[in-house]
Amino acid sequence: MPINNESREKLIECAKKEFIEKGFTNASLRSICSQAGLTTGAVYFLFKDKNGLFEAVVSGALNELMALLHTHLEQESKTDISDFYYVAGEHDSFAKQLVDLLYSHYDEMMILLEKSQGSQFEDLPDRFVGMLDEGYLKSAQKFADSVPGKRVNRYMLHWLSHIQVDAFTHLLTHESDRDKAEEKIKPVLDMLVKSWLEFVLEDDKQC
Repeated sequence: MPINNESREKLIECAKKEFIEKGFTNASLRSICSQAGLTTGAVYFLFKDKNGLFEAVVSGALNELMALLHTHLEQESKTDISDFYYVAGEHDSFAKQLVDLLYSHYDEMMILLEKSQGSQFEDLPDRFVGMLDEGYLKSAQKFADSVPGKRVNRYMLHWLSHIQVDAFTHLLTHESDRDKAEEKIKPVLDMLVKSWLEFVLEDDKQC
């Protein structure tokens, strides 16, 4: 088979099955190429190495997720939080968007969460925590500026970012039904928003 776009897509399809079954570390390029009807040279020509092939499998889903999170964080940073108050269900639309995206790319997300050890994406949950922590800091600082005698509690902000990532990780690894996942995550997001408003600020000891 000549090395062209069709062979590229065939390699990605076969690699996805191999990564799901064996994970990044144990996946065999020889096996992937055999299933695709190609030589291992095709992988090195098209993707450089196994990490490049792994990236090709997950990058579409990952880029969509990153774009959605960036948009969400940008919107949150522009919110006037000085008179904001907790309302249950306030983030239901975001929950639906995020669940729809995650479950439309369920296999790729499970590969990233459970099969990426040894790849360039093995620390992905920590990257998301850092991304959320940095993004929410802008909103938290605006909140602190609106409340005299308060400052951002960096530990709580970071911890709540961890909890949000952990919540969706747990959801994906324990609930395969999209509709059930959406219903389960809504009260979790409510709890996180309420906790954020209550604990993300602390007394400014310099006041």
